[in-house]
Amino acid sequence: MNLTPADSLISALTSRAAPERLTPKTPGAFFSPDPGNPVTPGVASVSQLNAKLSEYLSPSDLKKVKEAYRFSDEMHLGQMRVSGEPYISHPIAVAEICADWKLDAQAIMAALLHDVMEDQDVKKEELIERFGAPVAALVDGLSKLEKIEFQSQIEAQAENFRKMLLAMARDVRVILIKLADRLHNMRTLGSMKPEKKRRIAGETMEVYVPIAHRLGLNNIYRELQDLSFSHLHPLRYRTLAKAVKAARGNRREVVSKIMESVKNTLLSADMQAQVYGREKTLYGIYRKMRSKHLSFSQVLDVYGFRIVVDNFAHCYVALGTLHALYKPMPGKFKDYIAIPKLNGYQSLHTTLIGPYGTPVEFQIRTQEMHRVAESGVAAHWLYKDDENNLTDLQQRTHAWLQSLLDIQKQTGDSAEFLEHVKVDLFPDSVYVFTPKSKIIALPRGATALDFAYSIHTDIGDQTVATRINHEHAPLRTELRNGDIVEIITSASSRPSPTWLTFVRTGKARSAIRHHLRTINLSESVELGALLLGQALAALNLDSTIPAPTMERLLNESSAQSLDELHADIGIGKRMAALVARHIMGLNDTMGQPLQARISGAADDLAVTKLDPVIIYGSDGVAVQLAQCCLPIPGDKITGQLKRDQGLVVHSQECDVARRSRDKEPERWIDVVWGADLNRRFDCRVIVLVTNERGVLARVAAEIGESDANITFVGMDEDHDSIMTQLRFTVQVEDRVHLARMMRNVRSITGVTRILRERGQWSNPAN
Repeated sequence: MNLTPADSLISALTSRAAPERLTPKTPGAFFSPDPGNPVTPGVASVSQLNAKLSEYLSPSDLKKVKEAYRFSDEMHLGQMRVSGEPYISHPIAVAEICADWKLDAQAIMAALLHDVMEDQDVKKEELIERFGAPVAALVDGLSKLEKIEFQSQIEAQAENFRKMLLAMARDVRVILIKLADRLHNMRTLGSMKPEKKRRIAGETMEVYVPIAHRLGLNNIYRELQDLSFSHLHPLRYRTLAKAVKAARGNRREVVSKIMESVKNTLLSADMQAQVYGREKTLYGIYRKMRSKHLSFSQVLDVYGFRIVVDNFAHCYVALGTLHALYKPMPGKFKDYIAIPKLNGYQSLHTTLIGPYGTPVEFQIRTQEMHRVAESGVAAHWLYKDDENNLTDLQQRTHAWLQSLLDIQKQTGDSAEFLEHVKVDLFPDSVYVFTPKSKIIALPRGATALDFAYSIHTDIGDQTVATRINHEHAPLRTELRNGDIVEIITSASSRPSPTWLTFVRTGKARSAIRHHLRTINLSESVELGALLLGQALAALNLDSTIPAPTMERLLNESSAQSLDELHADIGIGKRMAALVARHIMGLNDTMGQPLQARISGAADDLAVTKLDPVIIYGSDGVAVQLAQCCLPIPGDKITGQLKRDQGLVVHSQECDVARRSRDKEPERWIDVVWGADLNRRFDCRVIVLVTNERGVLARVAAEIGESDANITFVGMDEDHDSIMTQLRFTVQVEDRVHLARMMRNVRSITGVTRILRERGQWSNPAN
């Protein structure tokens, strides 16, 4: 997402020459360049790597790293990069980036060896024997499962990401090395074909940039953003780079004047501080122009200033000094020292009105805060098992990495796992409080239910209600900074499929889906068996599947048992008609690949007429009545097999159902009401009444007299109007019962109109 701020820099980074070959040097050093192969200026080289490592590694560690280099050099001998450089230049560059973070010898060795398993088929056992199990585990975590192109095998790519992220959860050094690998690849992307550039840049923007931000690696985050931007939108990038370069000259006088004033003011306050001018990244400017619909000339805060002081208290003293120098803009102050960001970032942010009325942003922090702000978790990279000794940043990182393992346990497949993780990688956050004043950070848009799951999965599963700022609120309420959230639970409560429509975090989503897959397994198995039986009957096949066919079917569909296959059908993960056609193909050929038979089968679904599924309205979680239209007996209904939610029953008149059926017709089946429905069904009605005393009481009494139960009542907030609209959710037996109740209410004095409402309301009872 963040790109290098000038074309010249991209040019320098993408024109790397071959690095020098290495030979042993004196015992205290890493290795020395071959005199016959001189160093090219500006190129990631062994001598530069040697100099960086010699600053902090012991002679014995340097010797181990040298052995790893020699092995990597031998394995990659003759292998060239697309740019024409010897391939070994890439591992050296990755190791050099890791050396900037002062990673330990094991991590540097893994950086040098990170491609030998994938490219040269070196076995993990050989790495264990030569370099030890920790190094081999790091290299294994960095190696892809197979060499498969992203655009042709999305599932395989998702599995590769899952492997890497789970390896990262066990050892954070995996992702640090991977980010260094991706950074060097992005710096040298110029030699690739345009379509491959776009694919890699898009993948970087979508996955690696958010991970870098989440871990607080702001330097890497910004550079990856700008590099991705330059390859995704090269013309826009070049145009902006040119505009920023021109603006530098135009605004130099203003920047110099502000810099001088700030330095003098801080000195007069007897404060030792470093003042830096800084320029927004090109992608940051571009994003602001897009989100606020501005032209470049309207983006006034292209430049900002950073003030680094010597201790915590001076941050606030410097803030007061600046506010005395220039007027602060209301609402533009943020205290990330008192409440750090999720990735550990701490600073005071304030925007002031500078000379000539120009808004100027200032960031104030200590030296330690600055180090963490630039290097994030790499500033305290050592990952410890003893939580009592972790820094605040390490604790936050530890909690996030642990959440990856929790999501993995609850997730069905790789694509779903990656989907949940990506949700949690969005940088914007809200900070809310527990009743005991503990701060909880959640992604922007998170709801009270997300908060419950962030405390513990069991708390989320048993949630029945919530209080926000001491007042009752719906579970779907989006949280805002500073909210105090209290969760009310019940041991008998269970997750509802409708929760999936409003939870925001990956942890909550995966926990709810896990519950729906496991706790309600028997319902899903029963529904899936019914649907598959009907689909087989429609193809004139026996519902009893021969043992050889069953074995092959389970093998090719990656299901452990027939019950699991039925459950997948019942929750909408697989389509019964497609599974039935697969079985028919197996009976015929017992050899044709699964994908070959399934492709095109969806086109035949429309002509495969299945018997309707009978709905009794009390079928449990596997069969639900849609909240958008709330069908009742007597309505013509239709069923949607919704992924991970089972069969959702809609009224045929429902607009939501019509739109969805046009998009995915293969997921819809015929359903009918069963007989002897011994229960009540929710239904929404709107009553238009004259605004007079007692009218609500009369309407409510008549609904009760009609043997209907009221579960929700609401009304317009405009009490001065002549007419008022009352909204009720009532429980009735069927359409006949509803019609009788509506007829009775219509006869009340003051009632102008009553009608059934099929749209969805915001119901505080939800």
